Amino acid sequence: MPFSPSRRRTHTASHRLLPTALRALVLGAGLLAATQPTAHAAEPRLVIEDNDFLGPGGSDQQSIIPLLFNPAVKVLGFTVATGDGWENQESAHLRRFLEIIGRTDVPVADGAVYPLINSVPRMRMREKQFGTIPWKGAWGALGSMDKVPSEQPPLPAMKDGAPSLKPTAESAALFLIRQVHAHPHQVTIVEAGPMTNLALAIRIDPTFAATAKELIFMGGLLDTSMRALTGNVDFASDFNMIFDPEAAHITLTAPWPSITVVGNVSNDLMMTRDYLKRIQQKRTPMTDYIGTYYDPLPMWDEMATAIAADPTLISTSLDAYMDIDIANGPHYGHVVVWPDATAPKETGIRKVRIVQSINAQRFLDTFLREAQSDVHPAAHP
Repeated sequence: MPFSPSRRRTHTASHRLLPTALRALVLGAGLLAATQPTAHAAEPRLVIEDNDFLGPGGSDQQSIIPLLFNPAVKVLGFTVATGDGWENQESAHLRRFLEIIGRTDVPVADGAVYPLINSVPRMRMREKQFGTIPWKGAWGALGSMDKVPSEQPPLPAMKDGAPSLKPTAESAALFLIRQVHAHPHQVTIVEAGPMTNLALAIRIDPTFAATAKELIFMGGLLDTSMRALTGNVDFASDFNMIFDPEAAHITLTAPWPSITVVGNVSNDLMMTRDYLKRIQQKRTPMTDYIGTYYDPLPMWDEMATAIAADPTLISTSLDAYMDIDIANGPHYGHVVVWPDATAPKETGIRKVRIVQSINAQRFLDTFLREAQSDVHPAAHP
């Protein structure tokens, strides 16, 4: 059951009522949408980011900056799933960061605790069959998969401080569905973690993907075998796809109006110490937070959200058909791509836009400015 143990009773009860509740949800959203003024160019881009918000600090948490501090964007909410860390820890760190930067107005919806099918025993067996998976996220934090608990562990003490802000009472999948139907064909979904919440939303409501505006996701790495041999093997591992391949397959074969893939290009720009020093030239609660929890990693998720906020950052791209290998073998969870001429289109695969390069200088300059944005003076107790 891909919801936290603390919510199982509520989820079980609501599941029995789901068809009726969902019809009411969609009908209510449709009535709301009918009262909204027609969208025009001056209106903000509506965005929901779904992520495995490992924290404190790092790429997952910092990915919210290009969305929250761009005046052309309105963030409808953040949704959380287990991936780089356990869902309850990720959610708590995200809510604490929102308190620090004074954005407690943005809702956080907790979501999937476990992948659809993948599990610790399955991943352990796969490592014995096909070799070690370098980054295992929440399942590798203890150094050995033999030590991984079968259920999500309790929330530990947090060095960034426990949040007072609570998550919404609504699960991530239902939050996503409700928001998309409240703003039909206007909501950009940014996916920067495993796609479990999106797959659940798609299975609950088959109209969900088609009712969104677009999907932009970080992942979909191509041809990284040589990089795994000559560089950092973690940077060549497509963790977001590997952690929940079935969810990625469901998501990538859903009828989104468009899909943009921020894959290999996301490895190109690092959060270097020199760049961090530039950010810290202005002292704010946010720059203090970034510096305190600095992690010298590629700006993976920040790039994906920056592209969602400003698609003109993309310099070059190409179109291809894409899916995820879900067969039991060494390429389980890996991306497969085809050109138009050879794609097995009858299987439901969809064409995606693969970002090849961005305006790197503009991205870095913009993120620097946004990271130095003033925050609420009382936001950092």
